[in-house]
Amino acid sequence: MTKGTSSFGKRHNKSHTFCRRCGRRSYHIQKSRCSSCGYPAKKKRGYNWSFKAKMRRTTGTGRMRHLKIVHRRFRNGFREGTQPKPKQRGPAVAGAAKP
Repeated sequence: MTKGTSSFGKRHNKSHTFCRRCGRRSYHIQKSRCSSCGYPAKKKRGYNWSFKAKMRRTTGTGRMRHLKIVHRRFRNGFREGTQPKPKQRGPAVAGAAKP
């Protein structure tokens, strides 16, 4: 009785389909539960024994359209309504070519 290649050829039923929350092919059709994110549970699935899996989907892995602007404003102390100081026009730059 073979347990390898010939047995794998008989598998043609899908137990998992795409999850509508995380997009992975981890949504179990009969259980109605995603094995990756835990959908339809309200809280997202994540365990401390898989720290790398948490880091793959944490803040900073996407575009951060709003947070990257907030971070820049935080570094400058959330200042608003100020004008930048005018740049000083001093003597010519030292490396400039002279005829």
